[in-house]
Formats: sequence, structure tokens, C-alpha cells
Amino acid sequence: MKSDLKYTNRLRHNLGLRLFLPVTLVGAIALPTFLNIPQAQAQNKPKAVGHAARSAADGGALTVRSDVQEANSKTGVVTARGNVQINYPARQIQATAAQAQYFSRERRLVLNGNVFVLQEGNSIQGETITYLIDEGRFVALPQQNQQVESIYIVTDSDSTTSPAPGLP
Repeated sequence: MKSDLKYTNRLRHNLGLRLFLPVTLVGAIALPTFLNIPQAQAQNKPKAVGHAARSAADGGALTVRSDVQEANSKTGVVTARGNVQINYPARQIQATAAQAQYFSRERRLVLNGNVFVLQEGNSIQGETITYLIDEGRFVALPQQNQQVESIYIVTDSDSTTSPAPGLP
């Protein structure tokens, strides 16, 4: 009788894992729709296209890849940990970090741990970088006793037509 109970508990446990894992994977695949960031271009898309397909089609999807991801529907916070890679084509943003948290209610993305962000050829590197989506603004903080580093592509519109002042 005791072995039957043990077998039943093991079966429940294994069945629970078999059911839970696919649901978790579907949640991870559906993550970009949870992180939906509206785009002005979306209004030009046909209404018959589904929400997730429309976001992906217009570049509004923010894709997060990591070792582990958790989403809390009550707080609206999505956390990704371990080898985090972010791709946000609508804003031409690519980023890597040890951890990322998306606060959907505040529309804020916080990246922690050796963060590197690349946008349109410009880059910023720091320990913690916060991206304020509605403002399109980055706020970067360094490790203690360190500095943040940014590299910006600066073009001179007159450089191709005439030499710099004081040069022959």
C-alpha cells in the first residue's frame, strides 16, 4: 500500500512537470507580446492582422533571450537572468547584460551587470543602465569607483565639401 502511494505521488510530480514545462516554454515564446511596445506605424497595418503578428511585422517587438525568465502578471514585472540579450528593432537597440527587468506599468527596462547597449552605431557601457521607453532616454550608472563609457558617432555635414578651418 505504501509503495502504491509513493508511485502515485511520483506520477503526479512527473505529470506536473510535463504539463508545467510546455506552459513555461509557451510563456517564454509569448514574452514579446507581453512586452508589447506600441508603435505609430501599427496604425498603418491591416486590422485583420493579429496583435502579436502586427507587433512583429512593424518592428514593435522587444525580444529578450536569457537563461531564465520569469513574468509576474500581478506586478507586471518581467525578469530575465543569465546571458541576457535584448533586440528592439523599432528603436535599433541591441543590448547584453547579466540581468534585465521590464516594468510594464512604468514602461521602464533596467539592465544590470556588465551592460552593453548599441543603438544606431552609438554605444554605452555601465553596470546598470535604465531605458525609459516613453522618453527614449538611457540613464547609466557605473560600478563603484568606475565610470560609464559612451561612444557616439559624430558626423560633420561639411567635412565632405570643404576642409576644416585653418587647414589648407
